[in-house]
Amino acid sequence: MHSDRASLGLKIAAITGLLFLHLPILLIFLYAFTTEEKSYQFPPPGLTLKWFGVAWGRADIWPPLLLSIEVAAIATVVAIILGTLVSAAMSRTKFFGREQISLLILLPIALPGVITGMALRSAFSVMDIPYSVWTIILGHATFCIVIVYNNAVARFRRISGGILEASSDLGANGFQTFRHVLLPNLGSALLAGGMLAFALSFDEVIVTTFTAGQQSTLPIWMLQELVRPRQRPVTNVVAIVVFAVTILPILGAYYLTRDGDQTAGGGK
Repeated sequence: MHSDRASLGLKIAAITGLLFLHLPILLIFLYAFTTEEKSYQFPPPGLTLKWFGVAWGRADIWPPLLLSIEVAAIATVVAIILGTLVSAAMSRTKFFGREQISLLILLPIALPGVITGMALRSAFSVMDIPYSVWTIILGHATFCIVIVYNNAVARFRRISGGILEASSDLGANGFQTFRHVLLPNLGSALLAGGMLAFALSFDEVIVTTFTAGQQSTLPIWMLQELVRPRQRPVTNVVAIVVFAVTILPILGAYYLTRDGDQTAGGGK
């Protein structure tokens, strides 16, 4: 009897927690269909699909959207290249200060975004670097590299050193070993890390605010629209797009890495 009560209490607590986390998201979806243009009246006076057409025709949405995609794509490529190289160095070699350097690599994701943004803005000012797409990309790459690094270094540690030695013994050079041995084992981890990095970059606000100058990514556009709204439901429609663009890579990364312990050559 006591166990049944405890189980019921845990279920109620779990449902309450899920509602607390996800009810605001459901409200965003709901107000994308409201017929009310200027307020968040609950319940909505009516439902309509017209705001999706309005959002599609709004010329001010497309430049921020394309900029966000461009920044996220390039930052992800940079993160995959540098994150893979750093993870290889940290997992395959031993040297003095390796743990301290590992901490420094992880620091950008642990620091508050406002600190990272201020540091980058100060560095750009000192080096007299004008604000552009590349300053945003550099800002996003600082934390995207950490995402890829975490995925890659975990996979590197599961790969047995024996298969690399066997590849060398069979006459393969470094590039051939990377292409035919390492890359097939790292592929899913790198893809998952890249997808997570893209999602994190696409909806980033704080670091972008410090590094964008006069440019506007889609999250910055949304923030400005919330402060000075023209058509409130349009902002909610765009929020649905951002939600889809970020949640799909996260789900994809989860399914790619959930069986990551089954790595070729990985001994236990």
